[in-house]
Amino acid sequence: MARRRVEFRFEGEQVREPVIYRLGKDFPVITNIRRAQIEGDSGWVVLELEGDTASIEEGLTWVRSQGVGVTPLDGDVIEGD
Repeated sequence: MARRRVEFRFEGEQVREPVIYRLGKDFPVITNIRRAQIEGDSGWVVLELEGDTASIEEGLTWVRSQGVGVTPLDGDVIEGD
Protein backbone atom coordinates (compact mmCIF):
# COMPACT_ATOMS: atom_id res chain seq x y z
CA MET A 1 0.00 0.00 0.00
CA ALA A 2 1.18 3.49 -0.83
CA ARG A 3 1.07 6.38 1.61
CA ARG A 4 1.18 10.05 0.70
CA ARG A 5 1.00 13.29 2.61
CA VAL A 6 -0.85 16.18 0.98
CA GLU A 7 -2.23 19.58 1.84
CA PHE A 8 -5.72 20.61 0.77
CA ARG A 9 -6.57 24.34 0.53
CA PHE A 10 -10.20 25.39 0.70
CA GLU A 11 -11.79 28.72 -0.26
CA GLY A 12 -15.35 30.00 0.03
CA GLU A 13 -18.12 27.38 -0.06
CA GLN A 14 -15.57 24.56 -0.37
CA VAL A 15 -15.01 24.89 3.39
CA ARG A 16 -18.55 23.58 4.00
CA GLU A 17 -18.39 20.64 1.57
CA PRO A 18 -17.60 17.10 2.86
CA VAL A 19 -14.65 16.61 0.48
CA ILE A 20 -12.51 14.53 2.85
CA TYR A 21 -15.46 12.33 3.80
CA ARG A 22 -16.32 11.72 0.13
CA LEU A 23 -12.68 10.98 -0.73
CA GLY A 24 -12.63 8.17 1.84
CA LYS A 25 -16.14 6.92 1.01
CA ASP A 26 -16.07 7.04 -2.80
CA PHE A 27 -12.46 5.87 -3.31
CA PRO A 28 -10.61 3.03 -1.55
CA VAL A 29 -8.38 5.52 0.28
CA ILE A 30 -7.85 5.82 4.02
CA THR A 31 -7.68 9.46 5.17
CA ASN A 32 -5.90 10.57 8.31
CA ILE A 33 -6.09 14.27 9.23
CA ARG A 34 -2.76 15.36 10.72
CA ARG A 35 -3.28 19.13 10.99
CA ALA A 36 -5.92 21.64 10.00
CA GLN A 37 -6.89 25.26 10.27
CA ILE A 38 -10.23 26.62 9.13
CA GLU A 39 -11.15 30.27 9.63
CA GLY A 40 -14.25 31.76 8.08
CA ASP A 41 -14.29 30.97 4.38
CA SER A 42 -10.78 29.56 3.97
CA GLY A 43 -8.58 26.90 5.43
CA TRP A 44 -6.09 24.11 4.94
CA VAL A 45 -5.81 20.48 5.99
CA VAL A 46 -2.72 18.23 6.01
CA LEU A 47 -3.71 14.61 5.33
CA GLU A 48 -1.98 11.27 5.15
CA LEU A 49 -3.59 9.12 2.47
CA GLU A 50 -3.17 5.35 2.29
CA GLY A 51 -4.24 3.02 -0.52
CA ASP A 52 -2.98 1.74 -3.84
CA THR A 53 -1.29 4.38 -5.96
CA ALA A 54 -3.99 4.41 -8.66
CA SER A 55 -6.79 4.91 -6.09
CA ILE A 56 -4.94 7.77 -4.42
CA GLU A 57 -4.33 9.46 -7.78
CA GLU A 58 -7.96 9.00 -8.86
CA GLY A 59 -9.15 10.41 -5.55
CA LEU A 60 -6.84 13.43 -5.78
CA THR A 61 -7.98 14.09 -9.35
CA TRP A 62 -11.56 14.15 -8.06
CA VAL A 63 -10.60 16.48 -5.18
CA ARG A 64 -9.00 18.90 -7.65
CA SER A 65 -12.15 18.74 -9.83
CA GLN A 66 -14.05 20.07 -6.80
CA GLY A 67 -11.89 23.20 -6.87
CA VAL A 68 -9.78 22.27 -3.85
CA GLY A 69 -6.06 23.03 -4.06
CA VAL A 70 -3.88 19.93 -3.59
CA THR A 71 -0.16 20.18 -2.77
CA PRO A 72 2.06 17.11 -2.19
CA LEU A 73 4.18 17.34 0.98
CA ASP A 74 7.38 15.64 2.18
CA GLY A 75 8.43 14.52 -1.27
CA ASP A 76 5.10 12.73 -1.73
CA VAL A 77 5.94 9.51 0.08
CA ILE A 78 5.86 8.59 3.76
CA GLU A 79 8.24 5.81 4.73
CA GLY A 80 6.56 2.56 5.75
CA ASP A 81 6.61 1.26 9.31
